[in-house]
Amino acid sequence: MKNTYEFTKELIQKQKPQFAYKGKDLKTWQPKAKEILRGLLGMEKFTFCNPDLQIEFEEQHEDFTEIRFTFQSEEGYRVPCHLLLPNGVKNPPVMVCMQGHSKGMHISLANPKFPGDEKDIKGGDRDFCIRAVKEGFAAIALEMRNFGELSCNNYNPQCYESAVTNFLMGRTTIGERVWDFARLLDVIEQNFQDLVDINNICCMGNSGGGTATAYIAALEDRVKLAMPSCAMCTYKDSIGAMNHCACNYVPQIATYFDMGDLLAMAYPKYFIQVNGKEDNIFPIDAAKKVFQDGKKAYEEMGDSDKVAHVIGDEGHRFYADPAWPIVHKMLGK
Repeated sequence: MKNTYEFTKELIQKQKPQFAYKGKDLKTWQPKAKEILRGLLGMEKFTFCNPDLQIEFEEQHEDFTEIRFTFQSEEGYRVPCHLLLPNGVKNPPVMVCMQGHSKGMHISLANPKFPGDEKDIKGGDRDFCIRAVKEGFAAIALEMRNFGELSCNNYNPQCYESAVTNFLMGRTTIGERVWDFARLLDVIEQNFQDLVDINNICCMGNSGGGTATAYIAALEDRVKLAMPSCAMCTYKDSIGAMNHCACNYVPQIATYFDMGDLLAMAYPKYFIQVNGKEDNIFPIDAAKKVFQDGKKAYEEMGDSDKVAHVIGDEGHRFYADPAWPIVHKMLGK
């Protein structure tokens, strides 16, 4: 006799997304797809508020200036960030960096605080902000909901309680992360426009940060380039095939889309999908499938040079050395 989970996994293997991009009529499909996605994420549940920007400190380092600030994305909810401005670079492009499931954004800053942090930083190119500064970008470490300083469990990532409670209200954690990112861009445009190039906003992240990056790319028009790592994969072969954090799940999404459709929605942005050959929680063959499915949107529009797939030789980590040259090539730096 099958257990319930085995039966459910069999069901999702048979699920066909009813609004998937078919390789043609992108201009007709895309606006409708984005509207559906916004509804699935519960974006109508969020309301604008006074960002109440508070700059907590500014500190000079050897290669950059660091500005720590917080802002309000929803009434009563503050988001902490660190902005790194590279020395000697005028109006640099911006890379917003989002960590996956870890003890927080300090990993992106290569600032170990807890046992095991140094291994996380060195073992997977997870010092996103530091590398971005070296590449000539202003970098922003954005603390995502339920991680680090915003965790309910002493900096350990803990999403379950918040994620499932959101479902009761028609909200999603992914929707929250998309909203926080958009409100961060508002803060940048209104307060840091003299320090950075607000017309060159990019975003990246690994694992849970990569998932947020993919959904942001699908919906946020102010993003010029997106680089999700170890996140793009078919639902049925990743989060629908094994245990994953509750923050990855969006009710009913597999009935409408697969992750390749997020790439199709991202057009005309530059899009670099990063995966690891040995990543067993986002299997590489399924990752290749969503890339090829989404790439068809760019091919339809004659812009296949605006997408790239970086496949690293190892597992669930970022691959900075092969990825960053493509960033520069796409942006013409």
